[in-house]
Amino acid sequence: MKEIGEGRRNTQSYQCLTVSMACLSLSQLQKFQEDGFLVLEGFLSADECAAIQQRIGEIVAEMDVPPHCRIEFSTQEEEQLQAQGSTDYFLSSGDKIRFFFEKGVFDKKGNFLVPPEKSINKIGHALHAHDPVFRSVTHSPKMQALARSLGLQMPVVLQSMYIFKQPHFGGEVSPHQDASFLYTEPLGRVLGMWIAVEDATLGNGCLWFIPGSHTSGVSRRMIRAPAGSVPCTSFLGSEPIRDNRLFVPTPVRRGTLVLIHGEVVHKSEQNLSDQSRQAYTFHLMEAADTVWSPEN
Repeated sequence: MKEIGEGRRNTQSYQCLTVSMACLSLSQLQKFQEDGFLVLEGFLSADECAAIQQRIGEIVAEMDVPPHCRIEFSTQEEEQLQAQGSTDYFLSSGDKIRFFFEKGVFDKKGNFLVPPEKSINKIGHALHAHDPVFRSVTHSPKMQALARSLGLQMPVVLQSMYIFKQPHFGGEVSPHQDASFLYTEPLGRVLGMWIAVEDATLGNGCLWFIPGSHTSGVSRRMIRAPAGSVPCTSFLGSEPIRDNRLFVPTPVRRGTLVLIHGEVVHKSEQNLSDQSRQAYTFHLMEAADTVWSPEN
């Protein structure tokens, strides 16, 4: 028979343990500073991942997107400008929960050619603000401890996304830097928290990085065009052709958190496997002495 308070003490002990595990060592900090990314295995438990998947399933089941708002998400530059870069549904999604779809899942009238739950590319960009499950994950004690160990003084959440990477046709993400879309002055103030809700493998589209590529600035920026312009966004600069031999694959197990520097170059391949590669990701910005570009 448990003593009164024993369950509470066990819970508190578990919380203290997980928070201490989230604090980075000096060697981990050094590796992150050198490579621009860092893999933290076992950051979330299997139960925590299952709770996230259950909640996202409920959100998808309640999805209701009118045909005129059904946007096929792409990371190819011209398609970015023509699709999400020219629609209010995407551009005004920063404080909402909205749905974006894979290429080729609609007919000419906007009707689904595949089951809706299999058609989603991602959900964004304010799960952290409007959904209690994702708010809890984003602002958990161990996430706060991790931010503190990185030296953040005034971290703010810029956006959040749930990425599905659907089996058989989950779209590739071309090489890019997050700061191209989340630009600050000075640079080096944006950090991605990428959580594998399912195993990410070579077969289903794990992340690939160019280690050390975060030290050379930003090659291009996506900015808002002047009011009334079509498309509503444009790019300053261009993404250089990257040597594929420089990329290092980063397969990780479910529950792993990958820290991503805002300027490190990374990508993922198309998922042609039978397994999805779901992930929850959000971006933090150090707000102290930082200017968030009004052109973002």
